[in-house]
Amino acid sequence: MSQTATTDRPASPRRIASLALPALVVLAAEPLYVLVDTAVVGHLGQVPLAALAVGGTVMTLTAWLGTVVAYGTTGRSARRFGAGDRAAAVAEGIQSSWLALGVGLLVAIAMQIGGGALARTLAGGGGDVADAAAQWLRIAALGAPGLLLAAAGNGWLRGVQDTRRPLAFVLAPNLLSAVLCPLLVYPGGLGLVGSAVANVVAQTLSGVLFAAALVAERVSLRPRPRLIREQLVLSRDLLIRGLAFQASFLSATAVAARFGAAAVGAHQIALQLWFFTALVLDALAIAAQSLVGAALGAGDEEGARALARRVALLGGVCGVGFALLIAAGAGVVPSWFSSDQGVREQAMVAWPWFVAMQPVAGVVFALDGVLIGAGDVRYLRNLTIVAALGGFLPAIWLAYGLDLGLGGIWAGLTLFVVIRLVALLLRLRSGAWAVVGSVR
Repeated sequence: MSQTATTDRPASPRRIASLALPALVVLAAEPLYVLVDTAVVGHLGQVPLAALAVGGTVMTLTAWLGTVVAYGTTGRSARRFGAGDRAAAVAEGIQSSWLALGVGLLVAIAMQIGGGALARTLAGGGGDVADAAAQWLRIAALGAPGLLLAAAGNGWLRGVQDTRRPLAFVLAPNLLSAVLCPLLVYPGGLGLVGSAVANVVAQTLSGVLFAAALVAERVSLRPRPRLIREQLVLSRDLLIRGLAFQASFLSATAVAARFGAAAVGAHQIALQLWFFTALVLDALAIAAQSLVGAALGAGDEEGARALARRVALLGGVCGVGFALLIAAGAGVVPSWFSSDQGVREQAMVAWPWFVAMQPVAGVVFALDGVLIGAGDVRYLRNLTIVAALGGFLPAIWLAYGLDLGLGGIWAGLTLFVVIRLVALLLRLRSGAWAVVGSVR
């Protein structure tokens, strides 16, 4: 493939859509399954739903680790692909897969040892919710190696602009698991445990499929410590950024748990819906990562700048569309996930904030993708830390201290997104992110 075809100067909306739409399906598959899981477990009662909220938040942390691996891999692979070296782009995927496998095994082992203590901490002490969350978490964590292998596979395939195989590798396992979950929970009689087992099945199968794609490339699969170290250096800032995100969301769940089972159950519903819309909006960011990385790798700074402006505009438009849909579903959607009146009432407390942040979030996620594709991750790291420590965390703990409930927690999340929007627009205008070359 020529560099002109790869970078498509400047990238047209059709070119962006050709990458974003398959990425949309891949991104939506996992959170859509989580929504199904939440709906299935929600009808077991308040305690299982609250336990899923606590345990699911920890597994969301693992998924964010996978996002770090995927995003770091996409940027490096896309630059090498844009420079015309596909073999080097695939090599990035091999090394990131070794890294992902190692981290996934560590997570699985750590949850067997410390899952109970972590669940009790997040649930605000011992009790039925903490015990159920610990049991769910120990089983679900066995899927961590597959989850992270799939993330690494998505990363390098996006880098070489292959969006077709990830569709099958992610969608098929999640569809299988979506069928298994209600069967195991109800007719199978496993209850909450059935949810965890279905998670493990989907994540492990997906990881195996992505690993097989690397084998099919017929290149050396041996670990290369030097390249892994380079990836670790690049991923360091993304990891710190991800930890700042997760410290914020873990704290939010911990605060919600202290407002009672109905509040934390409602927070789980709203939070998983927010993650779903965030990842769907992030489809534009995935396209931006691949196209911006390839453009800069090919020396096309002008095309990268034009692409950044275009995806920011498209992100805002998509965010407005989501806001309208979410507002229209205010009286209906919470009842899909719980029959408990207290949970539904608490969900409506968070709903106005959930709606209001969508247009802002659409632009933020698109520009995140631009800077990740450009390798400008140090700026993103610093921005996220400032927004979390200076906005989100103080706001949610103030909500706890002043007994503001879920409204205070979600006001803090909105502040977090707005701070990032302002800083990203300033960075885009400066042009300091657009550095050309096969490696930043």
